[in-house]
Amino acid sequence: MFREGNPNTPTEKNEMPAEIMIKELKTLKRRHGIASMLWMGGEPLLRQDVLELGVKLFPRNVIATNGTIPIPDIDHKITWVISLDGPEHMNDEIRGKGSFKKAIHTLNNLPDNFSNKLQCQCAITKKNEDNIEELAEILLKETPVHNLVLSFYVPKKNDTSEFAWNTLEERDSAVKMAIALKKKYPTFIPNREIALELMLSQNALQYTRDCCVKKFMLPLYLGEEGFETPFCCYGNDVDCDLCGSFGVFHIPALKIENPEIESLLI
Repeated sequence: MFREGNPNTPTEKNEMPAEIMIKELKTLKRRHGIASMLWMGGEPLLRQDVLELGVKLFPRNVIATNGTIPIPDIDHKITWVISLDGPEHMNDEIRGKGSFKKAIHTLNNLPDNFSNKLQCQCAITKKNEDNIEELAEILLKETPVHNLVLSFYVPKKNDTSEFAWNTLEERDSAVKMAIALKKKYPTFIPNREIALELMLSQNALQYTRDCCVKKFMLPLYLGEEGFETPFCCYGNDVDCDLCGSFGVFHIPALKIENPEIESLLI
């Protein structure tokens, strides 16, 4: 579930009351047989009232946060994912001055008896691709995180920003860097090596043009009139050919490794 727009400027239109949101989620869960929920934003921790009720609805929950708000002690099995865009100078250039130190402080000041899975996630872009190993080394040395998950930028159509590669071939060097990091830190980087190899230019289109994520995920945006379902979880105007979504390549990798696999979740 994703909320588009600026979560720091709530309005009556985009702030659905918790009880209504939970009621709608219960309906959607029954209708679609939803077993897992990824809470993202925006910043989900700005709506802890929703999270405390919502995580009880699903057997598996992942909450993605920028780490600038302390992680609460929610009594439920949760995977917490802290999003960072590189070491301090790079992360703060993208996310704002001071955000990196706040996230590291959050990671090192968890609730007492914290027992949930704790990961960091970095979206590799053209802008930060040379800084990812430095981030991995900082997290290993200075924080208690269990893993660093690597994903890649999902551009909009005709994206000319500093984050976007122009072609898959141009992105290949970053993918090869991620494969090298996986080899160097095989347990800390949980991405499957085969999934990263599927992202190379000679392989990628086979999986982005037959997107498994669209088959197995129901994206929910919190719009002006309640929940809306966009084209995919990254929005309505994505460039699918240059997609770098973790799941788009992770799920096929699982199926290659085990064609009889019953669960497509980590």
